[in-house]
Amino acid sequence: METIKTSVIRPVPAQDKFPLSLNLKKSLSHPCFNGCGGKNTRIHLPVAPSCNIQCNYCVRKYDCLNESRPGITSKILSPEEAVNRYLAAKKRLGNIDVAGIAGPGDALAEFEKTRETFLRLRETGDPVTFCLSTNGLALPLYAEELAGLGVSHVTVTVNAVDPAIGKRIYRYVEFQGKRLTGEAAAALLLANQMEGIPLLTELGIVCKVNIVMIKGINDAHIPAVVEKVRALGAGLTNIMQLIPVKGSLFEHIPLISHAEITEMREKCGGILPQMYHCRQCRADAVGTLDDDISRTFEADKNAAPPCYPEAKKHSGPPIRFAVSSKDGYLVNQHFGHARELYIYEHQNGQVNFIEKREVLRYCGDEKGCTDHEKLMLPILQAIHDCSCVIAMRIGEIPRLMLAEKGVKVYMTYNYIVDAVREGARSFHTLET
Repeated sequence: METIKTSVIRPVPAQDKFPLSLNLKKSLSHPCFNGCGGKNTRIHLPVAPSCNIQCNYCVRKYDCLNESRPGITSKILSPEEAVNRYLAAKKRLGNIDVAGIAGPGDALAEFEKTRETFLRLRETGDPVTFCLSTNGLALPLYAEELAGLGVSHVTVTVNAVDPAIGKRIYRYVEFQGKRLTGEAAAALLLANQMEGIPLLTELGIVCKVNIVMIKGINDAHIPAVVEKVRALGAGLTNIMQLIPVKGSLFEHIPLISHAEITEMREKCGGILPQMYHCRQCRADAVGTLDDDISRTFEADKNAAPPCYPEAKKHSGPPIRFAVSSKDGYLVNQHFGHARELYIYEHQNGQVNFIEKREVLRYCGDEKGCTDHEKLMLPILQAIHDCSCVIAMRIGEIPRLMLAEKGVKVYMTYNYIVDAVREGARSFHTLET
């Protein structure tokens, strides 16, 4: 049986490598590595559309403005366009702390584009921190070259350290011209991740491991994953909630609650430091973690069509919506973080703003929400006349509590007026 090579040694100029101590200092201004996010700015440059594996929870969209999650971008950029976007963002924001590549596929699946993007960024002379996200399949091939490019931070997604569990998460793996499925695919991916992560840390690159927590699949296995990656040299793990994406094999798997994921993070916090502030950002995110301006950053709104099909125009009695927004302009806020809700009404294609209503924040801190009924009661009273809530994201427990009251939920990332129109068009199909 022909073997598949997992590593290629590439020469890297010694002067281009950075010691771990210097890269750890850079972590202080990296919003995904500094433990708090804060006011540090980052930009994701979507130059890598292809992926070398297929996860059962992933659906990538390359012309989408209406969702906020990994694998989503308004458009694919060439390396030259990516640098122009970086320069425009820097001019608008005043500074960019981190420039990263997070797909929308895998940054190492089309490494030529990733390499050229970082080389062009280096030519600007800016002291910006370079980072990327990867599934780790190609890490043994490119770890040394990443160090040579000046990449100081790498996030590797490791969802299982047991191929028997991994085969339930990955549909296939493609490596060096071969496609593998089942346990063989999961075993190859795991072997390359286990080889690649130590290579990163030996080269002085700070490594964070993302873990997607999937109910009934790998949720009981996560502490073993954290133990293993700690032994390999990872310095931080980020246990993330599965987003059940429509069209994916896992679209019907229920959400992990905020309380469940907080409990898992606290359990694993004794093994490795945990990230509590992840926003599961788009592949073209711009700005701070709490203020992604990618939607407004697009100069041409018509460059990307809606991600959802058109439906018949709603006619009949008005539909009232409660919208979670940080600025009254975009649907850009998690429902649990809202301190005020914007009330809109839709009838016969017309969208009208009614008023703004103050509410008590459902999730008061990062350690979780406990007394759900007590927290939801004033919110339910505030939106008693609304038929639908529109938010960028919402937890499973408040979604179910809204459903019990007959209030539907529509999750999107869009201009409020457009989101209300979409919600009205899709109202009869919204999940309860």
